Amino acid sequence: MNALAATNRNFRHAARILGLDSKLEKSLLIPFREIKVECTIPKDDGSLVSYVGFRVQHDNARGPMKGGIRYHPEVDPDEVNALAQLMTWKTAVVDIPYGGAKGGIGCSPRDLSRSELERLTRVFTQKIHDLIGIHTDVPAPDMGTNAQTMAWILDEYSKFHGHSPAVVTGKPIDLGGSLGREAATGRGVVFATEALLAEYGKSVKDLTFVIQGFGNVGSWAARLIHERGGKVIAVSDITGAIKNPNGIDIPELLKHKEKTNSLKDFAGGDAMDPAELLVHECDVLIPCALGGVLNRENAADVKAKFIIEAANHPTDPEADEILSKKGVIVLPDIYANAGGVTVSYFEWVQNIQGFMWEEEQVNNELKKYMTRAFHNIKNMCKSKDCNLRMGAFTLGVDRVARATLLRGWEA
Repeated sequence: MNALAATNRNFRHAARILGLDSKLEKSLLIPFREIKVECTIPKDDGSLVSYVGFRVQHDNARGPMKGGIRYHPEVDPDEVNALAQLMTWKTAVVDIPYGGAKGGIGCSPRDLSRSELERLTRVFTQKIHDLIGIHTDVPAPDMGTNAQTMAWILDEYSKFHGHSPAVVTGKPIDLGGSLGREAATGRGVVFATEALLAEYGKSVKDLTFVIQGFGNVGSWAARLIHERGGKVIAVSDITGAIKNPNGIDIPELLKHKEKTNSLKDFAGGDAMDPAELLVHECDVLIPCALGGVLNRENAADVKAKFIIEAANHPTDPEADEILSKKGVIVLPDIYANAGGVTVSYFEWVQNIQGFMWEEEQVNNELKKYMTRAFHNIKNMCKSKDCNLRMGAFTLGVDRVARATLLRGWEA
């Protein structure tokens, strides 16, 4: 089941639990606006090439729309739609005043030079500058984009609207980016994990962890779990997988990856089959890579007691049912990986105030938001008698529906 079908299914389920009016339910599903633009740029050799850029703005009942911009050859409208909708519920779950959006350009960033990427980003910004804005829609980095991309968007947007650092988040620190933003998603994952484990009288210190994906989110989660005394016994990324039953020395592994750009040949662990990683014996499994990695083929063999969804949509609905029957606790993506957008919100707030925070304040506020959201989800689970995924979806959909009704959607 693809991301859009799964998100729609979860939304409909939440709408049923809440008893939403069918007309309101339909209205909440339809995106506020979908933008599709043609971006033609000269390549370095002088030839012209055209790309399609788009932005789906899903909902703005609770505030400006917020979401990433990805540069990827398979930027699929359906997937962008699903991710925009997911952002609407995600921002509502952690109770930050945003709605959801998502966008991208169908291109292979690896095949473009830096100056080609800059031209493409600037043309895209010129085409959508009057449809984004500090109080309208605030983009952020995503797959294939980074702080530099945001700097170009900021510069191009400011040519039309005056200096506007709050128009994008995930910026370089020198241009108004927030301290703590780089580690935010991984740190949020760890705060979410701590909140869940506390519910069961456990703590990170006493448990074993397996982490799939060792990019930004996975490596920060591993580092912070290691610092808290948790034992990371296996990790993987596209270059391979390694395990060490006594716990991997994460700072050493980070140095090795920095040097070799790979997990291979790391002295402090043995190579393992990456496919075996997800069903490896452990207390907590954290998928931080792609969607759909837990499916009906492997779900029955999962040995973890807790799964923390740091990736977007790592668990298929079929796998969800199998895991639930096994009594595995799944902490859903729309809450578990919301640390990134929460610190993006802090960045936006700092830019609007023109007053930057210390990193300690950023991390303390993040912990407060993640912990409070967990307790709100638990209360929803109790009152509606549902699992954590439906508790989170119900909480998010309920907040958006209430805002929509209060604003008067029928007028």
